[in-house]
Amino acid sequence: MIDFELSEKARGIQLMTRAFAENAARPVARKFDEEEHERPVDLIKMVHSFMKGGIGGSTMESGSKEKDKGKEKRKSEGNFRTAVMIEEIFWGDAGLALALAGPGLGGAAVQATGTPEQKEKFLPRFSAEEPVWGAMAITEPEAGSDTANIRTTAVKDGNEWVLNGEKIFVTAGRSALEDSEGFVVVWATIDPKAGRAGIKPFIVEHNAPGMQITKIEDKLGIRASDTVSISFMDCRIPEDNILGSAEVVDKTQTKGFKGVMATFDATRPMVAAMAIGVGRAALDFLKETLANEGIAVRYSISPGRMTAIERDIMEMEANLNAARLLNWRAVWMLDNGQRNSLQASMAKAKAGLVVTQITQKCVELLGPIGYSRKLLLEKWMRDAKINDIFEGTGQIQMLVTARNVLGYGRDKLK
Repeated sequence: MIDFELSEKARGIQLMTRAFAENAARPVARKFDEEEHERPVDLIKMVHSFMKGGIGGSTMESGSKEKDKGKEKRKSEGNFRTAVMIEEIFWGDAGLALALAGPGLGGAAVQATGTPEQKEKFLPRFSAEEPVWGAMAITEPEAGSDTANIRTTAVKDGNEWVLNGEKIFVTAGRSALEDSEGFVVVWATIDPKAGRAGIKPFIVEHNAPGMQITKIEDKLGIRASDTVSISFMDCRIPEDNILGSAEVVDKTQTKGFKGVMATFDATRPMVAAMAIGVGRAALDFLKETLANEGIAVRYSISPGRMTAIERDIMEMEANLNAARLLNWRAVWMLDNGQRNSLQASMAKAKAGLVVTQITQKCVELLGPIGYSRKLLLEKWMRDAKINDIFEGTGQIQMLVTARNVLGYGRDKLK
């Protein structure tokens, strides 16, 4: 029989994170939304103790076992627990949660594609007493969803790599550059003629000469999280800071690029968990508000007797639960060493679509109250949209899903 019950440890993490989200994040959510570029230092230090390992970072050895309620279960549920934790903290506040996310994409990139030596050098930083940031810089003015069009270059010069180019919309980029132990994972091409096969990720530490922030974005949502543009002008880094091999064996193959993309197999489920948390916050608030007005959802009656609001709420609940189950499947596969590219894209696409629909519908159903800035509901609607955009847009996830299901390559389905 399929069992969806959380393990004892996962349930404990869920309850602990929910308490933090409700008692620490919610009360100051509006403040840090209004004061967009102010860093929530005290909250960051508070949450760091139980967010060590960061988004996408499994803390368990795959294949080991532990006793749970008298049964043997696989102990490899680090990513699952992280997804549960992320949903709860984003239920509290999405902007603050992203600001608190610690290593984020940078740490996930090292985990996914780094050598044992690189993992030993960089990943322990995220378990230190002070929080550390690791951002990832992919998007460029000429390269959004089409990462094959990346123009930032990396040229070998002696025992160093020299980077030149510009990256935009770098989440937590300011935090990473200001952190004495922080770094940015930068995607650059070592051979423009090789296309995707020439694109490699590089670890650029905070004090690297030639790297600087050129713009801090003012955003619609997730305003407590910094988003920046970064320029690289003859930026020099050690030759060992390339993630993976520097060799381009066959310019017609994209094995190295696919290795880089494996980062997203770990991070897209975490973005889906973010979306689910925000969607649940809005739906919980709607139901609580209606209940206070004496309006309860009647689950036991036939659909034909339900009101329009009851049908809307049930549809939102069904979609939210579907997104969660898709996501739990993706993280379970990740924890158990199974390739989850299709499942990660499906979960991210579903959650990104669901959260935008739910938050907009909740605002609509509450009318002027929902639109008012006196409540957090309008903020959740603004925070929600980014989940359908970053980490690969909803349209791109649909494309990736279709290619995997149909067995088509990029040349057959664009």
